[in-house]
Amino acid sequence: MTSMPDLTAATHRMAGLLAGVRDYQLTAPTPADMTLGTVLDHVNGLSLAFTWAARKDFQDGPSQPPSSDASRLPPDWRARIPERLDALAAAWRSPDAWQGMTQAGGLELSGRDAGHVALNELVVHGWDIARASGQPYDPTDEEIQACLVFVAPTVEQSGGQGIEGLFGPAVDVPDDASPLDRLIALTGRRPDWTAP
Repeated sequence: MTSMPDLTAATHRMAGLLAGVRDYQLTAPTPADMTLGTVLDHVNGLSLAFTWAARKDFQDGPSQPPSSDASRLPPDWRARIPERLDALAAAWRSPDAWQGMTQAGGLELSGRDAGHVALNELVVHGWDIARASGQPYDPTDEEIQACLVFVAPTVEQSGGQGIEGLFGPAVDVPDDASPLDRLIALTGRRPDWTAP
């Protein structure tokens, strides 16, 4: 795994998923125990927060956790979020983004860790959105492995109890579970979750 994964494929995949979300699905449940509209608001906020983290440019003062409130989803979200996702991918293509310290979600962390958190957010919330809206989902093996390398030790340090504000307690999966199912389970989601 390279220390600087390219977020472009993950952001493009996320934008494609957003295009497939219908208005009536915004109140639908997701595997993340939030409505789909709430997850979309979270993606809208994290796209901006992690772009600022990459640039180390905090326009509104210290970094705050992204919003997770469907009522705050902007009316133009179908255009705005893909634009923010493009900016996010572009910001993390700069080698400087991965150097030094930065802030994201109200936390101070290394640029390298922030980039991996951004990728993990894109991959895992992409899965949430795909499951909730009934769309196919196929992240690359490289993305999944980069996320596992970051998530697995974090979960292990928590004793499998999860990390508040990041993900819930790990879910058990069979030994032969796919890498994506293992990643999803480590973040506190049931890989077999389907929309009701």
